[in-house]
Amino acid sequence: MEPSHKDAETAAAAAAVAAADRGASSSSGVVVQVREKKGPLRAAIPYMPFPVAVICLFLNTFVPGLGTFVSAFTVLCGARTDLPDRHVCCVFWLNIAAALIQILTAIVMVGWIMSIFWGMDMVILASYKEQGIPQQL
Repeated sequence: MEPSHKDAETAAAAAAVAAADRGASSSSGVVVQVREKKGPLRAAIPYMPFPVAVICLFLNTFVPGLGTFVSAFTVLCGARTDLPDRHVCCVFWLNIAAALIQILTAIVMVGWIMSIFWGMDMVILASYKEQGIPQQL
């Protein structure tokens, strides 16, 4: 049975930490990079200008899903996402789906909380864009 890719990454990270612990006094260091794995809905959040992202957060706070719905149209206006291999229309519909999920589940507070967190993610991504931080974190 061959080890999976995730097992190999975990083993490599553990080996890097062990090597760093052994060679703490040496001049060579080990850099371990951690990347967040995003699902398709989360990766479809567009990188918008900061003021637009703040407006979407405001809208999502008071009317769950409305800011996410507005952000879907920024994709059609050229906003980039973390899904470069998907067509613009597909990313647009993913954002519309996220907005509908937020609206439909707002009755039980789940959608409202999700909507606020979605808006916060929009503002965080907009601040990355403003600061020139690369998309793939």
